[in-house]
Amino acid sequence: MKQDILNLKKNLETSKGKQTYYSLPELEKQGHHIKKMPFSIRILLENALRNYDDFSVTKKHLNAILNWKPKQSDDDIAFKPARVLMQDFTGVPAVVDIASLRSEMARKGMDASKINPLIPVDLVIDHSVQVDYFASDYAYQQNMEMEYKRNKERYTFLKWAQKSFDNFRVVPPGMGICHQVNLEYFSKGVVSRDGLVFPDTLVGTDSHTPMVNGIGVVAWGVGGIEAEAAILGQPIYFISPEVIGLKLNGKLPVGTTATDLVLTIANMLRKYGVVGKFVEVFGSGLDNLSVPDRATIGNMSPEFGCTVTYFPIDDKTLEYMRSSNRSEEQIELVETYCKTNMLWRENEDDIDYTDVLELDISTVQPSVAGPKRPQDKILLKDFQHKFIELLETGFDREYIQPSDREEADTQWNEEGGSQISTQSKKPNANIHLEKEAKGDLKSIWISEGNEKYRLSDGSVAIAAITSCTNTSNPFVMIGAGLVAKKAREKGIDTKPWVKTSLAPGSKVVTDYLEKADLLKDLEALQFHLVGYGCTSCIGNSGPLPPHIAKAVDDQQLVVASVLSGNRNFEARIHPQVKMNFLMSPMLVVAFAIAGRVDIDLTTEPLAIDHNGKAIFLKDIWPSDDEIHEVMKKVLTPKDFKKNYDEIFEGNDIWRNLKVPTDKIYQWEDASTYIKEVPFFRDLPETPKALKNIEDARALLVLGDSITTDHISPAGAFSEDSAAGQYLKSRGVEKKNFNSYGSRRGNDEVMVRGTFANVRIKNQLVEKEGGFTKHLPSGEEMTVFEASRKYLKEKTPLIVLAGKEYGSGSSRDWAAKGTFLLGIKAVLAESYERIHRSNLIMMGVLPLQYLDGESAKSHGLTGKEHFNITGIENDLSPLKKLTVTAKNDIGKKIEFKVVARLDSPIEVAYYQNEGILQYVLRQFLKN
Repeated sequence: MKQDILNLKKNLETSKGKQTYYSLPELEKQGHHIKKMPFSIRILLENALRNYDDFSVTKKHLNAILNWKPKQSDDDIAFKPARVLMQDFTGVPAVVDIASLRSEMARKGMDASKINPLIPVDLVIDHSVQVDYFASDYAYQQNMEMEYKRNKERYTFLKWAQKSFDNFRVVPPGMGICHQVNLEYFSKGVVSRDGLVFPDTLVGTDSHTPMVNGIGVVAWGVGGIEAEAAILGQPIYFISPEVIGLKLNGKLPVGTTATDLVLTIANMLRKYGVVGKFVEVFGSGLDNLSVPDRATIGNMSPEFGCTVTYFPIDDKTLEYMRSSNRSEEQIELVETYCKTNMLWRENEDDIDYTDVLELDISTVQPSVAGPKRPQDKILLKDFQHKFIELLETGFDREYIQPSDREEADTQWNEEGGSQISTQSKKPNANIHLEKEAKGDLKSIWISEGNEKYRLSDGSVAIAAITSCTNTSNPFVMIGAGLVAKKAREKGIDTKPWVKTSLAPGSKVVTDYLEKADLLKDLEALQFHLVGYGCTSCIGNSGPLPPHIAKAVDDQQLVVASVLSGNRNFEARIHPQVKMNFLMSPMLVVAFAIAGRVDIDLTTEPLAIDHNGKAIFLKDIWPSDDEIHEVMKKVLTPKDFKKNYDEIFEGNDIWRNLKVPTDKIYQWEDASTYIKEVPFFRDLPETPKALKNIEDARALLVLGDSITTDHISPAGAFSEDSAAGQYLKSRGVEKKNFNSYGSRRGNDEVMVRGTFANVRIKNQLVEKEGGFTKHLPSGEEMTVFEASRKYLKEKTPLIVLAGKEYGSGSSRDWAAKGTFLLGIKAVLAESYERIHRSNLIMMGVLPLQYLDGESAKSHGLTGKEHFNITGIENDLSPLKKLTVTAKNDIGKKIEFKVVARLDSPIEVAYYQNEGILQYVLRQFLKN
């Protein structure tokens, strides 16, 4: 039962009538210095006060946040979000888990319907559309049909869940990207529920959930496992965060965009180090940033490394809410509540931050970021020089061999999709190598019929206007349309080797582009609509045209992608594209016209027109006034109303999907997409006693910056892979394999793809990819095969890793797959927040070397026998454990490590072998 122990409940007069709220000004009167707290901390404080029950939210949790100090504390706080956001890749396994919990409840003779979302959950199907068809007016429709063909079973399951669970809504395919829909529609700013008013907050099963920090909503990405616990009423526990103040001054100079600003901030904050911290933005510069500008910044919080990048609610917030068709009643509620309860942006200079970083945004210059990390900013004027420098310093040219490429690409021919542009359908492309005189650059001439062109190192193979990061921002999208329009007027076009695509995050975008008469200009430059989804930003770029793919493979060309996304990790965008650069949609169009990145667009022409005249970037770059003038004409609340009034309807295919009505899902043994998970079946009602880890072996020895992209199964896979062999054994033809992401509801497929990334470098073997060495036999085999062999031998497994282990997207299967491989512990120098948490929630112990220590400093090779002691007796938060490593000649290495169980509740999750096991036992107990 919730308790108001500090007597803070007050009445608030609103247009919805009299409502109650928990008063922060009343706390101020009681002697607490609320005015000195960052706004994001005030929201966490209100959350703890409102949810205090002296059981799941205790006095200790309350005091930890009530007495928040700017410097790091080890105190644990509790947080219950108002709602949860999911996308389909991470959402399907979460729904499978909840459906599996229902099945176990039913087996134990309990009322399974009690397993039900206790807070609102929105799932947006946006991660499955792939760019099979492009550069044509039928691309969108054909890609949608291919999407349903590949994913019908998954979508039927999600539609069943929508009908079976309370508080659960599904946005069908082809309607938008979850974060943009969240920004434009779901986010309320302030929630009114059961007569109580409180801040809108959420967690999402995608790391870019902080996008809505830009509209004043505290939200961040968690693993699907953590989200499931929140759905089932469990608080999220984490250490009281430090808050870094980011003070912005000035105004963006003409010719720069919010994209340039966010890449500048990413570089700045990564250098400073904000992993696990909150960032809160303040200063006069905010007055010059719209909510879409702020959302662009919030979106890339995981690229900075921070949990949130929060923008307090102010007049700009209300302005955006009005323009995006929020009701006047809701806008009044937001303003009244925030101004009444100390959550309105004012008196910023009174706030005590952990530290303050300052940026004069008038100094921001046009920028890109890459080629492998989003924080590696390159000024546009330095881009050519930097590219050449990267090549000359020995950039790795080794590519995935054509026979292996299917592991990260689809089988375009067998799927029947036209991933081939018009020119690639000509079968007799003639390719020959001609050495480029400049440095290490390679150049290949390709002849097709009467057309001849040169593909070289630095050629742009993919140009994608993609991702909610930038497509949510009308300024850069209309700007891209104007760049295309001016290019047409100058008679210049995109290069024939560039695979182009337009994949905005909501239908509002294409509506205003069409109204502005700019969609036709983008289409004239081959930027046809390919879908409303994440596409290239998450690796759904689709195959390169075959003749381009062959040229890249045969000559090991270092080609590039340019995209308006937020991620560019190795092999993420496309396995054959070695260099990937983030930039604004406007620059994406420009580089598609130039056709290469080894060019200085600030001084060199990007194209030559038919009369031999040089056309420069400045010739086609619109002024800010031009962009604002178009925005003023075409942006109206009616566009938002039209599209979001029908957001849940879907197309005819969705509406015609037949689904069962049972409350307990009827698992089908023949299904290779949806399978009951093994975690909960016949779960004992009390957990087993904890044990030390004895005589373990290292399954992998990894370096720094191992991302969840490296760990979690992603992309497509070959029939020779462990997952491919499994599907073939179940009668699935190669052409119907689909991708790992689409099969996240089947643990048998996913465990076989864990640590199978074609670019992972396991130091136990020489070759790249998901291979390891079984010990002591020394036999090389796949990670999965080795794990099964160790399982038969009853050998526990560990992973050795370096710094920033688990950075990247919040992927639950990075932890689930680790657990199912038999890995009991990971020993790393440092962890990214989400993955460390997810490991614990799957019963895997994250261990951390003491400061300054590492596998190298201890002389570990990974071939040792490992004992980890101190687990079975009085395991407590951040306890130091002892690792003893013994090599084959009997030499012992002994050292201390920290168990990164940061709070008592994390110890409880580990003791229960996972958070959902803990939750189920709570249900059974009660």
